[in-house]
Amino acid sequence: MQLNDRSMVAITQNSKRSQQARPGRSKRAKRVSKAAISPAENSRDRILKVAIAEFAEKGYSGARVDVICRLSRVNPRMIYHYFGGKDGLYVTVLEQVLGELRTEELKLDVASVSPADGMMQLFDFTYEHFGNHPQLIHLLSGENLLKARFLRRSAKTPIVASPLIRLIDELLRRGEKKGDFRHGIDPLQLYVIMVGFAYFHRSNAYTLSVIFRSDLLAPAWQSAHKRYADEMILRFLHRDQA
Repeated sequence: MQLNDRSMVAITQNSKRSQQARPGRSKRAKRVSKAAISPAENSRDRILKVAIAEFAEKGYSGARVDVICRLSRVNPRMIYHYFGGKDGLYVTVLEQVLGELRTEELKLDVASVSPADGMMQLFDFTYEHFGNHPQLIHLLSGENLLKARFLRRSAKTPIVASPLIRLIDELLRRGEKKGDFRHGIDPLQLYVIMVGFAYFHRSNAYTLSVIFRSDLLAPAWQSAHKRYADEMILRFLHRDQA
């Protein structure tokens, strides 16, 4: 059957009216089309970004896969495709936030400065990073409550941590040779001390503020704490002066 121009116009108008009568379907079609042409990596990045916020706010048990899917605009099957399920997604979230911390730490140029300046640059970065990434604090606190049950499954985390300890050890040995640092400081012990100064007062700020009736999150208190921490680290590193 052949169609003349008038018939074609009528069919086109009917098609447009049909789409206008069902706006929901049209919008859904556009969303599906947009998702279909997006690179697969974009979907994975969206899932991970939403999952970091969801797990940080609600912990592993409280986080819902369906909420993560809805907010990242993906089908639940994508969670299993990329991460193998909720457990795998949570492990990847932990690897992501810890990997970001480690990657930025190792970008610091501490080889061209004195050992003391290099160590304090590392501490300054660590202190600021925890201050600027409260989600990292929440995720680590939650995983500690789980006794690192999920972090134990990560093959990446110990590997990315290793270069940092070597970097601190190199700074310590350089400081010893120059006569600036005392001998025998363990690099892991020192790093845990640094993280403690950057982490503890923030992870426990609300309870400590109530107990001592002092706002530990106030800028003035935070600044004073940083000055105390700087002095304690430097005094710990330096050799006793006779």
